[in-house]
Amino acid sequence: MKRTTWSLGDIKIMEKVIEAQNLKKTYITKKKEEGFLNGIKSLLKTEYIHIEALKGISLDVFDGESLAFIGPNGAGKSTMIKILTGILYPTSGNVSVLGLTPWKDRAKLAYQIGVVFGQRSQLWYHLPPIDSFNLFSKIYELERETYRTRLNELIEIFEIKEYINVPVRKLSLGERMRCEIALALLHSPKILFLDEPTIGLDVVAKSKMRDFIRRISEKDHVTVFLSSHDTIDIESLSRRVVIINNGIIVYEGDINMLKRYVRKKIVNLKFKEAKRDFDIKGINVLETKDYGARLEINLEEISQDEAVGEIIKKGQILDITIEDPPLEEIIKIIYEEKGKLET
Repeated sequence: MKRTTWSLGDIKIMEKVIEAQNLKKTYITKKKEEGFLNGIKSLLKTEYIHIEALKGISLDVFDGESLAFIGPNGAGKSTMIKILTGILYPTSGNVSVLGLTPWKDRAKLAYQIGVVFGQRSQLWYHLPPIDSFNLFSKIYELERETYRTRLNELIEIFEIKEYINVPVRKLSLGERMRCEIALALLHSPKILFLDEPTIGLDVVAKSKMRDFIRRISEKDHVTVFLSSHDTIDIESLSRRVVIINNGIIVYEGDINMLKRYVRKKIVNLKFKEAKRDFDIKGINVLETKDYGARLEINLEEISQDEAVGEIIKKGQILDITIEDPPLEEIIKIIYEEKGKLET
């Protein structure tokens, strides 16, 4: 199936690259209770626990799309990515990635996707990153000139030249993650799966990584499937967001539509004179300094315009900025409204 979208005045036809229908995954594990006697009992009679990680997920992802697949820990995000990349197979349901069944055609699929797991390394621990790059170039059957050009580009973008010949075990977490992401992009994948990709990266490295991912997504129509707790990653890389909790989808739509769940605004102020009196209904003082303040507007009690009008009455303002609350807070509201948030 195809989807028609408008972009900069031009019609673009987008092909489905990922199709998941009623996807379920149940883990079966032995029940273990504390204590020596209970351990003996479990040897005589084994009991099993069924854990439903995915409870019927249906999802389409289109060519060149940037999708954020987010949720709390244990929601089923990593399970979904592992099924889509062929690491796990589902209990039931159908999945197609680039026309292939991931767990049946894993070798073929590997040539067309890149994967970064923030908690799992693809680099050889005792060898320098360059050895892993050279090995992967052979695995992906890259031509020598193509490989060298691509490698040099990645080395420059992620600034890994100074430690590409240093054993991985001696690298910091941030240095290793830069190499991990570069390795995943080495063979120019059509789909890039990112599971907590920015763990350990400094602010500059994160910014450069996002810029590069945006560039390859827009220029080369690389599909980005992102799972992250970093709200800046989500907001800067994704246009559509899918929120999962307890193995089911609780929200799906344009990331800007999340704004309708915004119940608060954060205001940063700088006054010409020292001010400390902000006794205004619907406004909570988060922080004050001699000439500055950080306030929270409760939009259920007062509108943004009314709040700003009242704040202006407090004194001459030199600077004012208004921000949305962190994305985590917006997600929490969605969970609570749908009755899915566990407390």
